[in-house]
Amino acid sequence: QVQLVESGGGLVQAGGSLRLSCAASGRTFSMYDMGWFRQAPGKGRDFVAAIIWRDNGAAYYADAVKGRFTISRDNDKNTVYLQMNSLKPEDTADYYCAARPYYSSTGGYYYNQGYFDYWGQGTQVTVSS
Repeated sequence: QVQLVESGGGLVQAGGSLRLSCAASGRTFSMYDMGWFRQAPGKGRDFVAAIIWRDNGAAYYADAVKGRFTISRDNDKNTVYLQMNSLKPEDTADYYCAARPYYSSTGGYYYNQGYFDYWGQGTQVTVSS
């Protein structure tokens, strides 16, 4: 069982920045694929970014955040980050961290929720105009 705890959300003005953190349990964190998804009020949960261990640590982004958000990880701290710059009101959402350990048998693609086995409780980000 992998536990994920997000932090770093809050209220920020448009154009500002926030850094989300997700602390994970487990001694093999370096071999987890990690992702961030978000869910705006009244909408479904959408892919934001992922960092894929299986792809030599390659990072992938949704088009809506490419060039503004950066996903990174610190394996010594068992933590993945989402640096969010140039925030827009449309970035307002609950942000969720997700993990897929190396031993996972689930299939699919990193941009689908079903690819990931474990989820955090979410952290709220509100961007005011």
